[in-house]
Amino acid sequence: MSQTVAQKTNHTGFPKAGELIEITGAHALEASDRAILNLLYQHAHDSGRLTETDAEWELPMSALRPSRQHKGNERVRDSLDRLMRIVVTVPLPDAKTGEPRLVLTNLFEFFDLSADEGRPGATVRFGLPKKLRPILARSNRWGRIKAEVVCAMTSIYAMALYELVQLRSGLERCVEQIPIDRFRDLLGVPPGKLVRGPDFERRVIEPALLEVNGLSEMSVQIELTRLHARAPITGVTLAWWRKEGDDFRAAYAERQRSKAGRMARLRGQVEDVSIG
Repeated sequence: MSQTVAQKTNHTGFPKAGELIEITGAHALEASDRAILNLLYQHAHDSGRLTETDAEWELPMSALRPSRQHKGNERVRDSLDRLMRIVVTVPLPDAKTGEPRLVLTNLFEFFDLSADEGRPGATVRFGLPKKLRPILARSNRWGRIKAEVVCAMTSIYAMALYELVQLRSGLERCVEQIPIDRFRDLLGVPPGKLVRGPDFERRVIEPALLEVNGLSEMSVQIELTRLHARAPITGVTLAWWRKEGDDFRAAYAERQRSKAGRMARLRGQVEDVSIG
């Protein structure tokens, strides 16, 4: 069976292990943190050294800046600090017995930064935790993640939804029902926050759909499941399909434009966003 380590980054994105797409416990991350996480993981994957013991990687800090307009590295440093503090849960069956197990791990082993972070040639070196490297390298399910799509987004929930859909984009089915607690975990909604249906729709579902439908190469629809109109949300029905023609070209064109005014533009472009 094919593994992520055998896959090459191409025009459809880099192969990110499904186990890392479906991590839980990353709700403290901001949108810029998740974008940087993907850039670092892609750099490690593209090096071809994921399976090497004690492998380390290095790249310019400028490559991790949130936008071309932002010239300093202070926001990058803030993101690296948050990425080091996070402990996530990764489901990983025992290789010998098949017993379901959960790995609690950091996302990175270390960051080693230039002492003068402001100089033009400042770099960041990093390593990956021992338990995480085999997952990144040997997973047999992955989603192809485009850095340009993730970096164009401003909603952490949109990024998570985009990755979930990319992980499922090659399946024969294009509809999945997910219990609400599981869906909240997968999107990284903080426990105990946004529990009211209207708040969840307005703060999580609506911005996620807006950016995924407006910026990615996939179209997504979410229907919320309730026992009755005023009952709490019990689950979601997630549907996805690949864009074609004008929709595909419009998403590409929007990614090339400035983030300034983007949400207003998307609200004018994205019409088929129905929320049950």
